[in-house]
Amino acid sequence: MQKINGIIIKSTAGFYYVRSDEGKITECKARGVFRKQKLTPLVGDFVTIETDGVTGTVTEIAERKNFLQRPPVANLDKLIVISSVREPSPNLPIIDKMTAIAVDKGITPVVVFSKADLEDASEYVDIYRKAGIESFAVSSQTGEGIEKFSSIFRDSVCVLTGNTGVGKSSILNCIAPHLELATSHISNKLGRGRHTTRTVELYELCGGFIADTPGFSSLDFENVDIILKENLQFCFPEFEDYINTCKFVSCAHICEKGCSICQAVADGKIPVTRHESYRMMYDEVKDYKEWENKQ
Repeated sequence: MQKINGIIIKSTAGFYYVRSDEGKITECKARGVFRKQKLTPLVGDFVTIETDGVTGTVTEIAERKNFLQRPPVANLDKLIVISSVREPSPNLPIIDKMTAIAVDKGITPVVVFSKADLEDASEYVDIYRKAGIESFAVSSQTGEGIEKFSSIFRDSVCVLTGNTGVGKSSILNCIAPHLELATSHISNKLGRGRHTTRTVELYELCGGFIADTPGFSSLDFENVDIILKENLQFCFPEFEDYINTCKFVSCAHICEKGCSICQAVADGKIPVTRHESYRMMYDEVKDYKEWENKQ
């Protein structure tokens, strides 16, 4: 048996497909000890396997720098949120939850607005640029932003998420037609329902890896990725310059007198929609106790 290091690029029905540093993919099972440790290998895990050259066993999982539970992906560098500018229209509170979860987990968020051929996306792009988050518009029809989109994957493990119908697969097909990812039109013809991507899988793409995921609903903020209220203020990058200048140390940055963040919103330095999302998220977790999730 030979020991090989690699990354899990796909998992299904208890099988893990590990890509070695040399590019070979080996179908593996996991050691039973992981089950006893309540540790499940995830797509994106860096692992050591023992193989006979045909199949193998995952014997070690390297320490993770981060992971998401839904979709189950580990060691992410970037979370790329795709939202169409029209059909459907952007859901800013959902986008803001995604970017906040990413920042909380040490993942760099990127917000991309698709279908730029249907409507000008600059209003939405500006919101996130002001927040210190990379954002731009793309169109799979005209090619706008496609080159920039392809550049964000280099040397990174990325997860791509977005609501059904925003054109994730169409955009990916522009930069990697060899992947032949199903679009909604093809999917509906085959009777596979509205969700076109059903399995989390890493693809080699533009010098990095990308995971195409089922959509926003796969990240259940309320029940899975809780951000403690004490940490929430740090998950909005545009708050950073104001957090320590509030009149009161215990300021929740909601509507308190002497709150520098609220003043920055009033002065137009922080987008109103971002602060509204923060307030909504704070209200959701203000009574949450960390120990409640550990019983």
